[in-house]
Amino acid sequence: MIVWLNGTHGAGKTTTSELVQQLLPDSRVFDAEKVGETLMDIKPGLPSTNNFQHWPPWRPRVVETARRVLDCTGGTLVMPMTVLVEQYWREISAGLAEHAIEVRHFVLHADQATLRRRIEGDAVLGPSSFRLEHLEPYAEAARTWLHGEAEVTDTTHLTPWQAALRISESVKNG
Repeated sequence: MIVWLNGTHGAGKTTTSELVQQLLPDSRVFDAEKVGETLMDIKPGLPSTNNFQHWPPWRPRVVETARRVLDCTGGTLVMPMTVLVEQYWREISAGLAEHAIEVRHFVLHADQATLRRRIEGDAVLGPSSFRLEHLEPYAEAARTWLHGEAEVTDTTHLTPWQAALRISESVKNG
């Protein structure tokens, strides 16, 4: 099984994924961003883009890597990864379904003011224009398709631990 934690930057995906992993037996965290980083290291580089998810190899590589890890280890993969383009989510979820991999899709949501405050106050990554630029695309995806495709966990007033508990309980209760 895959527990996919979606949502925009500042929603708490990375922190929550580490806590969910602790709460779900036989689970491990797989950050699909690492697949994008591998593609970014190709020399000479792939066509210029502001987001590695736009490269056609990224989506099937995420599916294939997740499948291979699950074949090797079994258990559950907890995957914190923002996917805001509906077509990309469809490609990934269909690819996983082709391999009979169950996906529990969660969106960590917070209101725009909370997200902006978290991004601007991030002591580890610092304020990031890249992260701030994704607030409106997230809001649009949430309005048009994303919230209908997932279980939404509003993290506006939750600690990461509380969000992780909600998600792990939902997974355990099927």
